[in-house]
Amino acid sequence: MRPERLNPLFIETTALKGVGPNLARPLEKLGLKRVRDLAYHLPERFVQRRAVADLDQATVGENVVVAVTPVEYRSSPGRGPFRVLAVDEPGNTLAITYFGRNTGWARKALPLGEKKWIAGRLDQFGQQLQMVHPDHVSDESGALLGALCEPIYSLSDGLTQGRAATLVQQALGNVEDLPEWIEPGLLDRMKWPIWRDALLLAHKGEHAAARDRLAYDELLANSLALMLVRNANRAKSGTSLHGDGRLRTKLHLPFALTGAQRRSISEIEGDMAQAAPMLRLLQGDVGSGKTVVALESMLVAVEGGAQAALLAPTEILARQHFETLRRMLAPTGVNITLFTGRDKGKARESILMGLLDGSIDICVGTHAIFQDAVAYKNLALVVIDEQHRFGVGQRLMLAQKGKRTPHCLAMTATPIPRTLTLAQYGEMDVSKLDEMPPGRQPIDTRVVAVERMGDVIGALARHLESGQQAYWVCPMVRENETDDLAAAEARFAELREHFGDKVALVHGQLGPEIKDAAMERFVRGEAGLLVATTVIEVGVDVPNSTLMVIEAAERFGLAQLHQLRGRVGRGEGKSTCLLLRGSELSETGRKRLALMRETQDGFRIAEEDLDLRGGGELLGTRQSGDTPFRVANLEQIQRLLPLAHDDARLLMERDGGLTGDRGEAARLLLYLFERDWGVQLLRGG
Repeated sequence: MRPERLNPLFIETTALKGVGPNLARPLEKLGLKRVRDLAYHLPERFVQRRAVADLDQATVGENVVVAVTPVEYRSSPGRGPFRVLAVDEPGNTLAITYFGRNTGWARKALPLGEKKWIAGRLDQFGQQLQMVHPDHVSDESGALLGALCEPIYSLSDGLTQGRAATLVQQALGNVEDLPEWIEPGLLDRMKWPIWRDALLLAHKGEHAAARDRLAYDELLANSLALMLVRNANRAKSGTSLHGDGRLRTKLHLPFALTGAQRRSISEIEGDMAQAAPMLRLLQGDVGSGKTVVALESMLVAVEGGAQAALLAPTEILARQHFETLRRMLAPTGVNITLFTGRDKGKARESILMGLLDGSIDICVGTHAIFQDAVAYKNLALVVIDEQHRFGVGQRLMLAQKGKRTPHCLAMTATPIPRTLTLAQYGEMDVSKLDEMPPGRQPIDTRVVAVERMGDVIGALARHLESGQQAYWVCPMVRENETDDLAAAEARFAELREHFGDKVALVHGQLGPEIKDAAMERFVRGEAGLLVATTVIEVGVDVPNSTLMVIEAAERFGLAQLHQLRGRVGRGEGKSTCLLLRGSELSETGRKRLALMRETQDGFRIAEEDLDLRGGGELLGTRQSGDTPFRVANLEQIQRLLPLAHDDARLLMERDGGLTGDRGEAARLLLYLFERDWGVQLLRGG
């Protein structure tokens, strides 16, 4: 149960003054559902203004507050602007300019002959000083003194700056002092304000210390919760498994294991031999052989007399894993099955029976394998593919499926920088596959200007005529999925004119059956070219596909470009990746594309990506979802997370955990940032 003293912060925003159904919608779009969300809706930036006695004291281009008296209205013919001519105290003239047809509002705000205080940016049009659409108009100077440093909030359709600021102030009125959860020595050393002051200051101006303190709180809550998960996990009893190798020696592997694979397998084997359930993350670059490591781990479970399950994020990936594993397992006699939401009737019944009586050793599937109706005889290992789609909460849910808590191995194909690994998987041990299997050819990566589109299509025609396949990934168009879609549909239509039925289209808005059918055509080789948006991670393994074209490549983050490039280079043939770039390239975009040409080391790319994005240009903003945080930005995560991690460890190991004064305060912190699954574990355990 959430502590009572936090209840005022968790009141729904619909209970606030002035919030009706029309305003609730844009608020919900921004994730502002409760008072707490509004209090933490920090300004994106601040507009600094200077109060001046008259226009002589102001400079063009400056944001000012000044008193003027309107003396004349001037309408322009047609769609031209409406101007209010006004004079200041010494008699200087200012044109206050409005665009748009409705002049009534301007006349009402600025009646002739009445002195008004206006705030806005001073510009010059010809010889005339002007202010276009003033930010504020007021009857008295005092009302605008608060606008000298004005917070600017991110908005959605239907929410104005003024309304956002009013609601934030209402929310801050509900904020009361809370006991301190930060270690006192650290608080002094960093010169951070107390929590409530930090929240108020962060909305008032560029208070770096206040914003750092709020970011640190969020990072500390996260570190603490992950530590609680880890401790609770160690206290649980799992199944101690010892494989004798009888099945693994019979495996039909496509190539000899790399040193990194052997090291990871032995780390996993060591974990599975313990009674405490394993929680391990397997990070591997694209094509580094994660599947083989997962298979060896699952066979340790089967040799030990237990069952294993592999969970994939999509049906296509589940099917692909199943086919790959089945081929390798053929000589072992191990019973493996595929289970997805599509299985119905007798087929489904038979799988459910096999899992319950233990005749199925390994089950591969989508979320269907963890539905309530599914029971296992002795599930002792769960492998989760594409880990980043799973929160800690879901990992904990899976843990309820075995008689005892199963061992858990999570795999991600996106090498994650160390800081972010700590943020998202702080409760897990990490194994890294940082070597490529022998025989993998490097992918020839080239940057091509979009003006050479004709040449690219010509090269694509030759490529398809030679019997090989290709991917064409369409650009990310800002934040808007419908625009992404339009870009993909348009490119698909154009490429179909050249190549007819050889082209298939896949995007996130298609129904699963249509999407799967298009993918199947491509996998079977009936379609030579797959056009896709990034909404789908092109997770299919088609060795015959040896060309990847990424349009508007400068808009993607490095990690994403690397992921997409890794879809080719999976067979014997030489593969090429063409990065089509637009004509306007920022410095960050240039560095990003140069790095892609220079290296194929995913771990290096991940670190550089974090540095480039931490530099303030969050290009491909969707990727900001790479972090589980709302308050802390990338730069703060890098700088403050190690501190928070150490502080959390100190609290758990030296300061008595969640007991004692600081522990009680830390409990409030966990609820405040909704990391209360950490507290639930304490209760459950």
